Amino acid sequence: QVQPVESGGGLVQAGGSLRLSCAASGGTFNRYSVAWFRQTPGKEREFIAAIRYNGYRYYLDSVQGRFTISRDNAKTTVDLQMNSLKPEDTAVYYCAASTTTILSNMRRPEGYNSWGQGTPVTVSA
Repeated sequence: QVQPVESGGGLVQAGGSLRLSCAASGGTFNRYSVAWFRQTPGKEREFIAAIRYNGYRYYLDSVQGRFTISRDNAKTTVDLQMNSLKPEDTAVYYCAASTTTILSNMRRPEGYNSWGQGTPVTVSA
């Protein structure tokens, strides 16, 4: 089982961009569905985007058109390109992966059994 490792978080002004990366420690993401979630204090973990093992992509409506999830050909990393960032995008972003995610659980935390430690993103007004 691979362990996701996130990087790329930081501080950015509203309207700016950040690129988060999720690396597959201990293997590759071959046959894995990989997702990005985010969480702010006192709130539940929120689905952002996912790329299924077959390449299909899914997005939260509010980030559609601003965020893009992608996977490298070697399936060692899954990136989240975030453009036109807003202060409400401020959160800790988590990468999650699983080989057993069913379609109905693609947008739910319980659909994934391997999680990274998270990387913080702060968007200033």
